[in-house]
Amino acid sequence: MKKLYLDDIRIPKTDDWEIVRSYKEFVNWITENGIPSVVSFDHDLAHDHYGLTSNTDFLTWQEYYEQQDRELTGYDCAKWLCEYCMENGLPIPKWNVHSANPVGKENIENLIRNYEKRLN
Repeated sequence: MKKLYLDDIRIPKTDDWEIVRSYKEFVNWITENGIPSVVSFDHDLAHDHYGLTSNTDFLTWQEYYEQQDRELTGYDCAKWLCEYCMENGLPIPKWNVHSANPVGKENIENLIRNYEKRLN
């Protein structure tokens, strides 16, 4: 049973997870090892994600996603996974989102749930 944990900082509480820290590691791991049985997603994968220019200045989500050189997030990983499964005729693995970012968490959950609805 392969379990994949996507997070740039955290370490899972049990040692039965494979840990990947970035979009690139996530894609490489799946293309090399196949679809895991479970994926646990974080949303924010780098401090760059927050778009800080000062201690009180944040980019809006729309501004962030419009940036050409933005850090890819857990949402991007989830989107890639759905596309990969669809293109290869594979089922989406079991999944959960452990992100502390409530908007990012909801976006990942909605993306995967909508993908699962299309399959049924």
